[in-house]
Amino acid sequence: MRALETERLILRKWKMSDLEDLYEYAKNPNVGPNAGWKPHESKEESKTILDLLINNDDIWAITYKSNHKVIGSISLYNDPKREYKNVKMIGYAISENYWGQGLVPEAVMEVLRYTFEELGLNLISIYHYPFNYRSRRVIEKCGFHYEGIIRMGSHIYNGLIYDDVCYSMTDDEWFRGIRYN
Repeated sequence: MRALETERLILRKWKMSDLEDLYEYAKNPNVGPNAGWKPHESKEESKTILDLLINNDDIWAITYKSNHKVIGSISLYNDPKREYKNVKMIGYAISENYWGQGLVPEAVMEVLRYTFEELGLNLISIYHYPFNYRSRRVIEKCGFHYEGIIRMGSHIYNGLIYDDVCYSMTDDEWFRGIRYN
């Protein structure tokens, strides 16, 4: 994975010095549950997660250029619901302090550009839980095609089972500029 840059963001590999920023946004109960993970209860828990992030080439730290703060994460990994090697899935989380500023769509669009134009992938999928309206809006802004709902598609950290609302974009749609928003 290489670093990516947008007008306001740098998407880069995680570093141990990101611990404070990770804990700051990951402890917020409004952030993690929307993505299916539990809020961090301590810096030690964040450190354990950060160790995993540092050793994972599928997850970028979203860094805000104006203050050099890590404000979230964006990942590109194998979609467990699709068994095809040229398909990846995007996931993201961002600090509540930065919601509503168009930063996640900016990061997602750069990852889409990278995956289609540099990696040559054929399809990118993305999912959200039915209650996560903010994520739905990001997905719509980025032009993904609505596929449907996988009922009882995700079993999350607290034992609950949620439906997955599914979307995708093909390389052909990307290159032809087809957007479904």
